[in-house]
Amino acid sequence: MDTITLLGIAVALAMDAFAVALATGLALSVMNGRHLFRLGFHFGLFQALMPVIGWLAGMTIQKWIAAYDHWIAFTLLAFVGGKMIYEAFADHDEDDLGRDPTRGWSLIMLSVATSIDALAVGLSLALLSVSVWVPSLVIGLTAGVLTVIGMLLGRRINGIWGKRVEVLGGLVLCGIGVKILVEHTLLP
Repeated sequence: MDTITLLGIAVALAMDAFAVALATGLALSVMNGRHLFRLGFHFGLFQALMPVIGWLAGMTIQKWIAAYDHWIAFTLLAFVGGKMIYEAFADHDEDDLGRDPTRGWSLIMLSVATSIDALAVGLSLALLSVSVWVPSLVIGLTAGVLTVIGMLLGRRINGIWGKRVEVLGGLVLCGIGVKILVEHTLLP
């Protein structure tokens, strides 16, 4: 696989992570280095591991996952996005840790949801008899870097527009879920 193709795949796979990171930057009332590290590390790690898992699974799991991977991604993104929208309107303390999508189950669900497509790339690499190790590393690093950039950009936008943009962040996550669902069910 040539370098341009690999970078194109890595950037394309990282776009969901970037959009979710942007929404997360919008949602966080306070953002620090730990938030950046947690989301960037986990998104990069999951994006790097999913191609390896897909590559190792080969054709066996592709038949099972391909039929409903879009539903998994949609459900996870809609759940986290809906939770963000709900929390934007809920009356809660500023110290509420439930509002931090870079922790706990929200972090795991977002990491899985944004990396499902990377699983399919790993399956494709197996079908093409291409080694997965270098592509996996490039995909993971690209996702990690774009995640941090997305969070910082989201934070800057939040600083300009205020806390009400948490609703926008939730809508973005739900929109990404709908986009994935439409691409896999309605488009040829």
